[in-house]
Amino acid sequence: MKDTQAERDERGVAIDFVGVSGLRWPIVVWDQHHEKQPTIATFKLSVALPEHFKGTHMSRFIEALNEYRGEVTFRTLPRIVDDLRSRLSAPSADVEVHFPYFVEKLAPVSQARGLMDYDSWFHASGSETKRSFVMGVKVPVTSLCPCSKAISDYGAHNQRGYIRLEVRPAMAADGDVELIWLEELIAVAERSASCPVYPLLKRQDERHVTMQAYDKPAFVEDMVRDCAVALRDDLRVDWFRVNVENHESIHNHAAFAEVEWHRRA
Repeated sequence: MKDTQAERDERGVAIDFVGVSGLRWPIVVWDQHHEKQPTIATFKLSVALPEHFKGTHMSRFIEALNEYRGEVTFRTLPRIVDDLRSRLSAPSADVEVHFPYFVEKLAPVSQARGLMDYDSWFHASGSETKRSFVMGVKVPVTSLCPCSKAISDYGAHNQRGYIRLEVRPAMAADGDVELIWLEELIAVAERSASCPVYPLLKRQDERHVTMQAYDKPAFVEDMVRDCAVALRDDLRVDWFRVNVENHESIHNHAAFAEVEWHRRA
């Protein structure tokens, strides 16, 4: 049959990314405590298209992904990238995977158990000469305003905050990237906040977290710096970006802070 996509294009415009997005697919990711965790991911798969090709073959993205119904990790994603490059005769390929990741959390006093979901993602790209793998997670937290506490006769306002951590692991001695758990990134974010967010709290727990937040006020600047210091001190991390955003409870705006860092040789 005629291969229209392989026809020559004369406009002289190479395309950086072309592919499929919004593709939902069952995957299994590594879980620090239970070894593996099944979840549903949304994929965005693309390749670079040289200027002389009219189009790419969209069906081949699904064929490639169908070969990897098992785990999706820093070990398998580079293989998917290489497979896409090979199937589509592309100079480079790019894969983004977004998925909910669940962690069982205990309430601080009652020890009541509940599942907390975190928006998480992997991003892998590669060409003949370069590879990259980035992992990230978005962590909801509570922050209490230091200014409000300092100027008020009693009480202080707090807000829901979101901390986005993205890290590029360093290369390990075996040639793979260093293993960093999503749970570890979640812990970094929660330690920087005034108080973590929990899926289940009894009355004694609500009392505890209310006072915990009051005892540890934090601006977005404080949280982003604390996260940065923790990640900077972790030798498994080669690069990171931290973004903190507070959904203000008494202002008609959000407050945010962001920092990006790369380890230099």
